[in-house]
Amino acid sequence: MSQESSTPSVYQSFIETYPELAEAWGKIGEAGRTGPLDEKTVRLVKLALAIGASREGAVHAGVRKAIAAGVSKEQMAQVVALAAGTVGFPSTVAAYSWIQDIVK
Repeated sequence: MSQESSTPSVYQSFIETYPELAEAWGKIGEAGRTGPLDEKTVRLVKLALAIGASREGAVHAGVRKAIAAGVSKEQMAQVVALAAGTVGFPSTVAAYSWIQDIVK
């Protein structure tokens, strides 16, 4: 799946309007990938961070990228369950709903 077909149109519009910001953002992402974690683990960690920060758009993107990396729905569900003790029940239910927006 190409980047263009998997990302929201508003994101595409933003990166077309601000290509320098998009390039800088890409470099930040690349720098974070340097290390011993495999891609599936990276995607689960990034999803957990998005949940912890209560960033709906980042959760949506995280789910799309996790699926592309081969992460299962069950693995993502465990991340949501693990978040409950830290972020609380209402935030966990919200994160669950954001994941369902993509996996359904």
